[in-house]
Amino acid sequence: MDAALRISENPVVRIWSRRFIRLGVVAALGYAAVRLWRATRSTVSEEAREWEASPFPFPPVPAIRDDTPAATNPAEPAWVTPTVDGACPASHPVKVKTASGIFHVPGGANYDRTHPDRCYRDAAAAIADGFRAAKH
Repeated sequence: MDAALRISENPVVRIWSRRFIRLGVVAALGYAAVRLWRATRSTVSEEAREWEASPFPFPPVPAIRDDTPAATNPAEPAWVTPTVDGACPASHPVKVKTASGIFHVPGGANYDRTHPDRCYRDAAAAIADGFRAAKH
Protein backbone atom coordinates (compact mmCIF):
# COMPACT_ATOMS: atom_id res chain seq x y z
CA MET A 1 0.00 0.00 0.00
CA ASP A 2 2.84 2.38 0.79
CA ALA A 3 4.50 1.73 -2.59
CA ALA A 4 1.31 2.64 -4.47
CA LEU A 5 0.91 5.75 -2.38
CA ARG A 6 4.52 6.78 -3.01
CA ILE A 7 4.14 6.37 -6.82
CA SER A 8 1.09 8.63 -6.91
CA GLU A 9 2.94 11.20 -4.85
CA ASN A 10 5.79 11.27 -7.35
CA PRO A 11 5.58 14.66 -9.12
CA VAL A 12 6.78 13.26 -12.48
CA VAL A 13 4.09 10.56 -12.49
CA ARG A 14 1.48 13.12 -11.51
CA ILE A 15 2.53 15.49 -14.33
CA TRP A 16 2.47 12.74 -16.98
CA SER A 17 -0.84 11.39 -15.70
CA ARG A 18 -2.42 14.83 -16.10
CA ARG A 19 -0.95 15.14 -19.60
CA PHE A 20 -2.40 11.79 -20.67
CA ILE A 21 -5.80 12.68 -19.26
CA ARG A 22 -5.77 16.01 -21.10
CA LEU A 23 -4.67 14.28 -24.29
CA GLY A 24 -7.55 11.82 -23.94
CA VAL A 25 -10.05 14.64 -23.49
CA VAL A 26 -8.70 16.49 -26.54
CA ALA A 27 -8.82 13.28 -28.62
CA ALA A 28 -12.42 12.59 -27.54
CA LEU A 29 -13.49 16.14 -28.43
CA GLY A 30 -11.77 15.86 -31.82
CA TYR A 31 -13.47 12.54 -32.51
CA ALA A 32 -16.86 14.00 -31.57
CA ALA A 33 -16.25 17.02 -33.82
CA VAL A 34 -15.37 14.81 -36.80
CA ARG A 35 -18.46 12.65 -36.26
CA LEU A 36 -20.65 15.76 -36.08
CA TRP A 37 -19.07 17.20 -39.22
CA ARG A 38 -19.61 13.96 -41.15
CA ALA A 39 -23.22 13.78 -40.00
CA THR A 40 -23.93 17.27 -41.33
CA ARG A 41 -22.42 16.51 -44.78
CA SER A 42 -25.51 14.81 -46.08
CA THR A 43 -25.97 14.58 -49.84
CA VAL A 44 -29.72 14.09 -49.50
CA SER A 45 -31.97 17.14 -49.53
CA GLU A 46 -34.19 17.79 -46.54
CA GLU A 47 -37.32 17.24 -48.65
CA ALA A 48 -36.24 13.68 -49.47
CA ARG A 49 -35.35 12.81 -45.87
CA GLU A 50 -37.80 11.16 -43.53
CA TRP A 51 -37.20 9.83 -40.05
CA GLU A 52 -37.88 6.35 -38.71
CA ALA A 53 -38.44 5.74 -35.03
CA SER A 54 -35.89 3.67 -33.11
CA PRO A 55 -36.21 1.81 -29.79
CA PHE A 56 -36.19 3.99 -26.66
CA PRO A 57 -32.55 4.76 -25.85
CA PHE A 58 -31.66 5.51 -29.48
CA PRO A 59 -32.49 8.63 -31.52
CA PRO A 60 -34.52 8.46 -34.74
CA VAL A 61 -32.62 7.46 -37.87
CA PRO A 62 -32.99 9.03 -41.31
CA ALA A 63 -34.88 7.03 -43.92
CA ILE A 64 -34.27 8.13 -47.48
CA ARG A 65 -37.14 8.16 -49.95
CA ASP A 66 -36.26 7.13 -53.45
CA ASP A 67 -37.84 9.71 -55.76
CA THR A 68 -35.59 8.89 -58.68
CA PRO A 69 -37.38 7.95 -61.90
CA ALA A 70 -37.26 4.36 -63.04
CA ALA A 71 -34.69 3.36 -65.59
CA THR A 72 -35.58 4.01 -69.20
CA ASN A 73 -34.95 0.39 -70.14
CA PRO A 74 -35.24 -2.00 -67.18
CA ALA A 75 -33.76 -4.85 -69.24
CA GLU A 76 -30.54 -2.84 -69.60
CA PRO A 77 -28.05 -3.58 -66.78
CA ALA A 78 -27.29 -0.83 -64.27
CA TRP A 79 -23.55 -1.10 -64.96
CA VAL A 80 -21.18 -2.62 -67.48
CA THR A 81 -17.43 -3.16 -67.52
CA PRO A 82 -15.44 -0.60 -69.52
CA THR A 83 -13.96 -1.45 -72.89
CA VAL A 84 -10.38 -2.65 -73.26
CA ASP A 85 -9.10 0.92 -73.74
CA GLY A 86 -10.87 2.02 -70.53
CA ALA A 87 -13.68 3.98 -72.13
CA CYS A 88 -17.32 3.82 -71.11
CA PRO A 89 -19.97 3.16 -73.78
CA ALA A 90 -22.37 5.98 -74.68
CA SER A 91 -25.25 4.14 -72.98
CA HIS A 92 -23.35 4.06 -69.63
CA PRO A 93 -21.38 7.34 -69.34
CA VAL A 94 -20.91 7.50 -65.54
CA LYS A 95 -17.42 6.31 -64.48
CA VAL A 96 -16.96 4.56 -61.11
CA LYS A 97 -13.82 3.72 -59.17
CA THR A 98 -14.75 0.88 -56.81
CA ALA A 99 -11.68 1.27 -54.57
CA SER A 100 -12.55 4.85 -53.67
CA GLY A 101 -16.34 4.51 -53.90
CA ILE A 102 -16.59 7.64 -56.07
CA PHE A 103 -18.31 8.17 -59.40
CA HIS A 104 -17.62 10.81 -62.04
CA VAL A 105 -20.25 12.24 -64.39
CA PRO A 106 -19.52 13.61 -67.88
CA GLY A 107 -18.34 17.20 -67.68
CA GLY A 108 -16.82 16.75 -64.22
CA ALA A 109 -13.32 18.02 -63.41
CA ASN A 110 -11.64 14.59 -63.36
CA TYR A 111 -13.93 12.73 -65.75
CA ASP A 112 -11.51 12.59 -68.68
CA ARG A 113 -8.55 11.25 -66.70
CA THR A 114 -10.51 8.68 -64.68
CA HIS A 115 -9.93 5.06 -65.63
CA PRO A 116 -13.16 3.37 -64.50
CA ASP A 117 -13.72 -0.02 -62.92
CA ARG A 118 -17.43 0.15 -63.84
CA CYS A 119 -19.62 2.24 -66.13
CA TYR A 120 -23.15 3.14 -64.93
CA ARG A 121 -26.10 4.30 -67.02
CA ASP A 122 -26.81 7.27 -64.70
CA ALA A 123 -25.85 8.79 -61.37
CA ALA A 124 -28.94 7.36 -59.66
CA ALA A 125 -27.82 3.81 -60.46
CA ALA A 126 -24.36 4.50 -59.03
CA ILE A 127 -25.87 5.98 -55.86
CA ALA A 128 -28.15 2.97 -55.53
CA ASP A 129 -25.06 0.73 -55.48
CA GLY A 130 -23.52 2.79 -52.66
CA PHE A 131 -21.15 5.09 -54.53
CA ARG A 132 -20.93 8.85 -53.96
CA ALA A 133 -20.44 11.70 -56.41
CA ALA A 134 -17.04 13.33 -56.90
CA LYS A 135 -16.73 16.70 -55.20
CA HIS A 136 -15.66 18.54 -58.38
